[in-house]
Order: sequence, then C-alpha cells, then structure tokens
Amino acid sequence: MRNFVVTIDGKSYSVGVEEVGESADVQAPKAVPVAAPAAAKPAPKLSADGEKVLSPFPGLIKNLLVADGSTVKKDQPIMVLEAMKMDNEITAPCDGKVTFGVAKGANVETNATLAVIS
Repeated sequence: MRNFVVTIDGKSYSVGVEEVGESADVQAPKAVPVAAPAAAKPAPKLSADGEKVLSPFPGLIKNLLVADGSTVKKDQPIMVLEAMKMDNEITAPCDGKVTFGVAKGANVETNATLAVIS
C-alpha cells in the first residue's frame, strides 16, 4: 500500500493505493480529506532604510554569525548560506546595525532580502 496526498480544487485528500498483480481485482481508492499544511511563520519586517543584503543564489541559511541588532563592520561575515553542499559566508556591505530578515534553517531564493544594515 502506498499513500499519496492529492489536492483537487484546493481540498487535500489522502489516498491509499495498493499494488496488485495481474489477476487481482482492482478497487478504486477511497479519498479521505486531510488538514491543510500549517502556514509558515511570516518573515520579520525589515526597515526600508539601510542597505539590503541580498542572497546571491538559492540556498539554506546554515548559521547566523552575529546577533540581530548587532553593530557590524564592512566585510564582516554575518551569516553562512549553504548551496550545493558548500558553505558561503555572506558579509556586511557596509558598517551599521544588522536586522535579519531570515532565520537559521530557512531556504531562500536568489535576490531574497537576507538582512538590512542601517
């Protein structure tokens, strides 16, 4: 028996499908409604003032190297972005106070705002 989740017109159903041999009777699977997945936590609101730190490529935020609200110097590493099994340090583009827009463990896309330095 293999289980699948099928979404039809926005409603999710859990469907069990049994593998059968050539001589076995085939029965239609029964659809059972399932709860929708929980919504992800919203990203923290970032101030429009300051210089944005954008993701250069898609990846996983592996570690934040400074605390949110810390004062950082230009070129100081502020986080580690993992992409294709490689760790890449993301550095501050200028001096200032860092406000993160992502959390450790978050997946990000190219050009996502990771932080703002103000």
